Formats: sequence, C-alpha cells, structure tokens
Amino acid sequence: MAERRWPEHLDSVIEEFDDCFDSMERYELLFEFAKKHPSPLPPDEWNEGNQVHGCQSRAHVECGRDESGNFLMRGGADAQIVQGLMSVTAMAVNGMNPKEVAQMSPDYADAMGIRNSLTPSRANGFLNMFERVRSEAERMV
Repeated sequence: MAERRWPEHLDSVIEEFDDCFDSMERYELLFEFAKKHPSPLPPDEWNEGNQVHGCQSRAHVECGRDESGNFLMRGGADAQIVQGLMSVTAMAVNGMNPKEVAQMSPDYADAMGIRNSLTPSRANGFLNMFERVRSEAERMV
C-alpha cells in the first residue's frame, strides 16, 4: 500500500481495493460500496443547487454538519461508479473536522487504483465532486 495521505479510518477500504486483481474487480468492489453509501442523498432531494457540474452522470452532493458539528457529506448519483466513489468519499470525510476535510486531497482514489481506471470524463467528474466537498468544508472553517 502506498504512503497514507488520507484519513486513517479509510485504510481498510484502501486495503480492500489494493487486494483486487484488476480494474474489473475494483469496479465490482466499487459497485458494492455504492450499495452501502453511509449518507445517501435520495433522488427526490436532487436539485440544481446540489448538482455536481462537469460530471458525465447526474451527481448531487450536499455538505453540512452532523449533530456534533463534524462534517457530513450526503451524495447521490445515477451511475453506480459515481455512487461508489461518493460512498468512499463520504466514508473518508464524514465525522471529520471541516478544517481537516478542507485540507484533504483525493489521493485515496489513486491508492485504491481506481482513478487511473476511469475514463477521462469520469475522472474529471470525480475531481469536480471532490473539489465541491473540499470547498464546502473550507466555507465552514
């Protein structure tokens, strides 16, 4: 596994992806994570204000604070790949201090071996989604 530059609580997820044989197995695992999104944003809450622009599929993100004042990302997408990436991102950032989220980088996607398997438009969409989350956290600081 590469040097960790993501929240420690994401290590077990990174290890699961690191154990995958090839990109197809990584996609299958990503689809599994899509089904167990920790903080989904249901389609009836999707709107222009929470849409992630520059994403190939319909993707929506809302960021706020949980009852303890920690960061909470909710997300939803119509594509399983995007939903899986949102799920892993939510697992990474939920419960963290917004200041820590604002200083994060998307290195975990590289460590998962998934970012280089994405089409250029999906990779761009992932970066747009991540930047949206990071900038929302920055506004909370």
